[in-house]
Amino acid sequence: MKPLPRFASALLAVLAFAAHAAAPDAAKTRAYIDHAWDTLTRSMDDCASLVDPKVATRPVVYLPADVAEPAALARAAQRCNVDVRRLPRPIARLGEVDPARLPVQGLLYLPHPYVVPGGFFNEMYGWDSYFIVLGLVADHREAMARGMVENFLFEIEHYGAVLNANRTYYLSRSQPPFLTAMIRAVLDDPASFKDAGEASAWLAKAYPLALRDYATWTRPEHRAGGTGLARYNDLGPAAPVLEMQDARYLHGVIAWLLAHPRQDPGYLVKASAHPDAAEAAKLAETSCDVRASKVCADAWYQGYRLSADYFHGDRAMRESGFDINFHFGPFGGSTHRYAPVDLNSLLYRYERDLHDFALRLGRVADAQRFEAAAAARKAAMDEYLWRPEAGMYRDYDFVAGKSSDEPYLNTFYPLWAGAASDAQARAVRARLAVFERKGGLSMSRHASGAQWDEPFGWAPTNWLAVAGLDAYGFHDDARRLAARFAATVDQGLADDGTIREKYNMVSGNADVKVTAGYSENVIGFGWTNGVYLKLQELLRAQRPAAAKAPAATP
Repeated sequence: MKPLPRFASALLAVLAFAAHAAAPDAAKTRAYIDHAWDTLTRSMDDCASLVDPKVATRPVVYLPADVAEPAALARAAQRCNVDVRRLPRPIARLGEVDPARLPVQGLLYLPHPYVVPGGFFNEMYGWDSYFIVLGLVADHREAMARGMVENFLFEIEHYGAVLNANRTYYLSRSQPPFLTAMIRAVLDDPASFKDAGEASAWLAKAYPLALRDYATWTRPEHRAGGTGLARYNDLGPAAPVLEMQDARYLHGVIAWLLAHPRQDPGYLVKASAHPDAAEAAKLAETSCDVRASKVCADAWYQGYRLSADYFHGDRAMRESGFDINFHFGPFGGSTHRYAPVDLNSLLYRYERDLHDFALRLGRVADAQRFEAAAAARKAAMDEYLWRPEAGMYRDYDFVAGKSSDEPYLNTFYPLWAGAASDAQARAVRARLAVFERKGGLSMSRHASGAQWDEPFGWAPTNWLAVAGLDAYGFHDDARRLAARFAATVDQGLADDGTIREKYNMVSGNADVKVTAGYSENVIGFGWTNGVYLKLQELLRAQRPAAAKAPAATP
């Protein structure tokens, strides 16, 4: 029997440590997190860091075309039987290298250690890392937090933008933009730097790279029509994503659409299982190229394939981080057609942060530019996303020219970003009962069976709502919700000795049964660990009493 990899044996030790728990206990959760930071840490000289659980091939690490091979990586490659290669050219902007043209997919080199989410997520993710960084700072692990932000700056400099994660198959898409919030989290922690001079020098280096990442979101490909807002949009072709190893997931999408024909937005394309040359050429335009992708070729079920528009939407959905949901069309297949509340709130915060950074660096013209950009975005959000009759922000389908009819938890993002007026914040707060459950805030009220819908709740979206409410003075609401979600994490650990990727908000535990899309509830878990520490920090803080909360859904 082969010995377990170091990270696997360490994880088992953590599980054994916590498995005896019989009742919720915050101290046990805290101890689990202390162990988990080390369990989830990866670096380029560690064999456990170089494998990809999603792809069963010999590990490959890619270096930027213009970066010399570090000696530590060369030694690790020999010790771990890893193939080190170079990208074919320097990358200035996201999407300049088509990962499908690489001979093999692999890990993208990063210079500093980082914390991964856990399970088969064995790389550094774009938006997961914000919540991980918050937790690291709260837990006085400043060097790791700073190193992770510097890894993202390295990604921008050498891979074109903050990536979905540091794998070659993510070279065509980013993730929800939290970079400036991460920079601010490190800057605001005095222990991150030896003095103010070092902090200023660090910001001076980070600022131009943050500008490059921001430019990713203002490119034509990311514009939501003529709204002045942004959308999610992978820059790759209409095709199954490269990390998809077989067509089983796509078979499930087709089967669902056939079973629910009235809910098909036009994703189904009638086609042959084995198209001839003429039909294959047509499918390359209407669906995906069966000649270029085995997964595409196999993505046929009961006489149908999926449309090119679906594949564009599927890729955009993965950039959004809300994979899988039914809020942006079945299986998220219409994500690219929306100006979403979450993305535009994050970009508003990005613009406000860049304004502040520019002032700190003495770049007055830049500060004025970003102040104007933020004001313009807020005006567009008020025009297209704010629904006064509903008292909520709603995602806007700019292709159909209408707002979503279904509320989604991203309605709280403008509070976190500071984009809501006091009146808008009060209105959103009054709608808490739409989302509040026993265990915290559910993503929606639509029980689609997908993991980013009812009854499921996630650490990042719960934290953004809690932090937003707290920032607008709704301290009692923030504390109540913080206590609910923290208790859910405690209960999950008491039940099975683990911290998970997502939770059931109705039952207030980790009893998650996903029936549409991905079903696993991954153990780890980086962002849950980070958010838990922030929730406990908020619960310990003294806050003045606020107005009584609306009644919560039991």
